[in-house]
Amino acid sequence: MIGTACLIALVAISVSALLNLYRLGAGPDVLDRILSLETLVINAIGLVVVIGIWFNTSLYFEVALLLVAVGFLSTVAFCKYLLRGNVIE
Repeated sequence: MIGTACLIALVAISVSALLNLYRLGAGPDVLDRILSLETLVINAIGLVVVIGIWFNTSLYFEVALLLVAVGFLSTVAFCKYLLRGNVIE
């Protein structure tokens, strides 16, 4: 039963990631592309968590935490670069 639910979740998150890739390529503005990239990171985190549930191991949850940290820092760096023109002052 849990295998079927994980498979359905993997398909749904994968479709969402493909739609985010479309928005990343066709975004009319830089801010739309940054938001699409952040949403793509969230989809990747969701995929990793579902795979961790499916394989019944906690290693994937640590990978998800690392993805959260990298995704947050990259979004902050992109926004800071757009506002000020540099990341490190």
